[in-house]
Amino acid sequence: MHPEKRDYILNLIEKLQEGTATDAEIKYLSDFYLSHQKSNSWPIDVEFKKIIKDKIFKNIQSNISVKSKKEAKMMPFYRRDFFKYGVAACLFIALSIIFLINNKQPKTESPEIVKNVIEIGSDKAILTLQDGSLIPLENSRRYDAANVSSDGQSLIYNSSAEPSLTETVYNVLTIPRGGQFFVQLSDGTKVWLNSESQLKYPVNFVEGKPRRVELVYGEAYFDVSSSKNHNGSEFVLTSNLQEIEVIGTQFNVSAYADEPLIYTTLVEGKIAIALNEKKKFLKPNQQAAVNPKTQNIQIESVDVYGNISWKDGVFSFNRMPLKKIMKVLSRWYDVDVNFENMEIESIEFNGVLKKNQHLEDILETIKNTNELDFEIKNKIVTLK
Repeated sequence: MHPEKRDYILNLIEKLQEGTATDAEIKYLSDFYLSHQKSNSWPIDVEFKKIIKDKIFKNIQSNISVKSKKEAKMMPFYRRDFFKYGVAACLFIALSIIFLINNKQPKTESPEIVKNVIEIGSDKAILTLQDGSLIPLENSRRYDAANVSSDGQSLIYNSSAEPSLTETVYNVLTIPRGGQFFVQLSDGTKVWLNSESQLKYPVNFVEGKPRRVELVYGEAYFDVSSSKNHNGSEFVLTSNLQEIEVIGTQFNVSAYADEPLIYTTLVEGKIAIALNEKKKFLKPNQQAAVNPKTQNIQIESVDVYGNISWKDGVFSFNRMPLKKIMKVLSRWYDVDVNFENMEIESIEFNGVLKKNQHLEDILETIKNTNELDFEIKNKIVTLK
């Protein structure tokens, strides 16, 4: 695991223990645990992988075994025991990372042989229903309910379903590292979600009220159904402290939890960026960089394609520093990155690459155009 991400995870766990973690930070920790359940995606040394996973499994199993006999569906996520034990598992993972870093005693166990096969990202997500039930969405897995269906590559809500009159029912769509997904909301708004992202939205929008959704964290591209089609009801997207007011347009928002700034890029139409009492309007081909801490909003003209090409299956790097490029690649290929030579972090690279390429091929392309080398071991990419 990259030192910066490790420190970020540990900081969130400290905040959780102190009771100061926000809802978004708690969800980030739980999603971190969920996205690293598979044996080939653990962000720790493989020698201790099996021991740690066994302990976590036993901890969760011992606490839900009684309820599992009474409930056939998966344990609810936000309000039942699974969530608490998921966070506890995150704490255990983080403590294990500290142990692996600080432990200097010789290891007596035989090292596990690992093949350095880095999988290409794919369509996958976890749908959390109002009652907390978890629905895995992935290729070849079909899901159908009263007002929603999925073919494993997209999630489509039925616009003709009757809206709830008593309360607004919310769903949450979580995209893990190495994943992407498409969702069409009940008003016809289309949303492409990038790796390591989470979107909260109503199953049905209440007529006459603003259509509000929340990008909890991560990156998403929105093609918003015009207010003209909904009796003038505006579309409002919140992300951290930022609020985006939309009439009908296409735009991209990047609001990753481990990034200091929130970037909103307007493709077409018109939107307003609101931050407390500040409000600024964006024109097409402009990008707003919002700093939630300083509450500063900076607007500049940008290369739009470079910011939205990810949804079309393309990486477009236009004079982008290698450090930022590797952050993008680490999310899609679910790897961690180390820079052995810190001077190469600022090397800029130009290129358009396909997301369905193997990571090794992309790194070879970067290597051939710059004076650097790379090594992949145990899902850790080292640049030198």
